[in-house]
Amino acid sequence: MSTKHPIIAITGSSGAGTTSVKNIFDHIFRREHVKAAYIEGDAFHRYDRQAMKEKMAEEERNGNRNFSHFSPEANILDRLQEVFSEFGRKGRGQTRHYIHDEAEAKIYGSAPGTFSEWSSLGEESDLLFYEGLHGCVKTDTVDLAPLADLKIGVVPVINLEWIQKIHRDKASRGYSTDAVMDVILRRMPDYVKYICPQFARTDINFQRVPIVDTSDPFIARWIPTADESMIVIRFANPRGIDFPYLLSMIHGSFMSRANSIVAPGNKLDIAMQLILTPLILQLMERRRRAS
Repeated sequence: MSTKHPIIAITGSSGAGTTSVKNIFDHIFRREHVKAAYIEGDAFHRYDRQAMKEKMAEEERNGNRNFSHFSPEANILDRLQEVFSEFGRKGRGQTRHYIHDEAEAKIYGSAPGTFSEWSSLGEESDLLFYEGLHGCVKTDTVDLAPLADLKIGVVPVINLEWIQKIHRDKASRGYSTDAVMDVILRRMPDYVKYICPQFARTDINFQRVPIVDTSDPFIARWIPTADESMIVIRFANPRGIDFPYLLSMIHGSFMSRANSIVAPGNKLDIAMQLILTPLILQLMERRRRAS
């Protein structure tokens, strides 16, 4: 952790809603005049799109049908840890961008499915903001959670996550339902071993729970909407959290445990702003005093 150069890590698997959460943080940063440096988790994939396809085929030929982006071997997590560490000490670091489509290709000057060149994060930022798969990951050689000052988990319950992935991959990538099922099964061992444990290391989790029938996610015709969902908000350390205030401000919310609030799914934006704004301001006040 760093007082002068704090780090916020948002961890969630693909399709969990981390992009929407990033937009909420962007709004808070603009309103509170906080200058953030950004890291995208897919910038630290080890392989570009074509190389990953070749690597997966190689692994499968060797009997490993579970190689995926969730795996530490598919990422350069040691370099990500170096960036967290260097930013915490000096407010510096390097990152790059994974280029998803033609629009980003025009911005970064490289083909979709490849990476941009490594570049400096800049030295004038107030904090570092990471959003990706491995913000709190721990392996035999890497341990990121102790380096972050505020750790947020964003995750839907598993059937909802599968529904979101099925619909996204079929719509944007042209996959069949069977093809998406194969991807889910391939990722499952790494999901259980490396993704799930991270949510026990976060400070706050936001978990979306559908309140409609998702018993068979592979036949669901549409993704449950925010109005058809609830959000479970879990605080690892509830000390200092003003629960009566939050319950009064988030209409329809209630406490399910001493450290957990349940809120309507369409209240995610206001819930995150009410909860996270004071925490971000605390980081900025600590930074101001240290400087």
